[in-house]
Amino acid sequence: MNLLTLDHVSKVYAEGKKAVDNMSLEVEKGEFVVFIGPSGCGKTTTMKMINRLIEPSQGRILLEGEDIMDKNPVELRRSIGYVIQQIALFPHMTIRQNIALVPKLLKWPNTKRRARAEELLELVDMDESFLERYPHELSGGQQQRIGVLRALAANPPLILMDEPFGALDPITRDSLQEEFKRLQKRLKKTIVFVTHDMDEAIKLADKIVIMREGQIVQMGEPEEILRHPANDFVEEFIGKDRLIQSRPTVKTVDQIMSKTPAVILEENTLAEAIQVMRDKRVDSLLVVDQEKRLEGFIDVETIDEQRKKARTVGEVMTREIYSVPSNALLRDTVHKIIRRGIKYVPVVDSDQRLVGIVTRASLADLVYDSIWGEDVADQKHA
Repeated sequence: MNLLTLDHVSKVYAEGKKAVDNMSLEVEKGEFVVFIGPSGCGKTTTMKMINRLIEPSQGRILLEGEDIMDKNPVELRRSIGYVIQQIALFPHMTIRQNIALVPKLLKWPNTKRRARAEELLELVDMDESFLERYPHELSGGQQQRIGVLRALAANPPLILMDEPFGALDPITRDSLQEEFKRLQKRLKKTIVFVTHDMDEAIKLADKIVIMREGQIVQMGEPEEILRHPANDFVEEFIGKDRLIQSRPTVKTVDQIMSKTPAVILEENTLAEAIQVMRDKRVDSLLVVDQEKRLEGFIDVETIDEQRKKARTVGEVMTREIYSVPSNALLRDTVHKIIRRGIKYVPVVDSDQRLVGIVTRASLADLVYDSIWGEDVADQKHA
């Protein structure tokens, strides 16, 4: 079922320049659509026409089957969630008041507003103590979470997001992207998202819309576009180094992970940990509990530093560890390994039980084929 339809929509400015040129697009309910393209391609203009921050010059935009031009623009905007890069939380309002702003404008009862703020905060693993704080007391990542929750507060059918994570540091951005994608799938929300970051588009989108000079150049699922770019512009824009082009059959981490990672229990001694490292010829071990749930990791440097002060693995292990689910997209995991400079990523199931590990070494053949495979093949046939 289509939630949003753009029917031959154009935006023409006074000087005759077409910012958006005869665009037609259908967005299904629960779909995550990402607009991407070079600066000035019309992606933000298109998004702003959907909630009438910019009025279309030609064509129709239908939301849930109704022409948006037949709606009161203020009521329309209150019925659509909107998240921007600058976050724009009101500094004089508490977090509770910021989240409940639109429900208040819609005249929800106070008790219902309070309950909704508490309910939403739980979705992003922030406890109720945050509700009475002010924006300046939160980190950038926490503020952006609140910006997303504010957009969700009135349970709108559609959420518009204009480069919402662009101002954050890479690690925080990675974390929020994953968190938001999980949230979107859980709530089955329809998203129209604008970005200039192709990695972000590939990671988040159900459908990518690549624009140039106000027109759609190519539209489709990420895998489809990566395998079959429509023209030289698209191929250059998405980059030739994205692995799925060369190895389309390898999509998720469970297809290449090792199912026998080197592990140790918290209650084991440091001497036992060293023996396992020696036997497995590794310099670190993943730490699990009796049910094989991932608890953290320990490395040889830590043991060397702490061996005179501690006896067991649990006393000195590092509990913060980045992991991925077994169905995580391989391309996302590769990018994280590269960006974070880590040697491996543990793979876990839905109960946080360790099921495998993806290492730099296990990616070697894949990376080789992707980056140099075509060149080597060309040389063989030369």
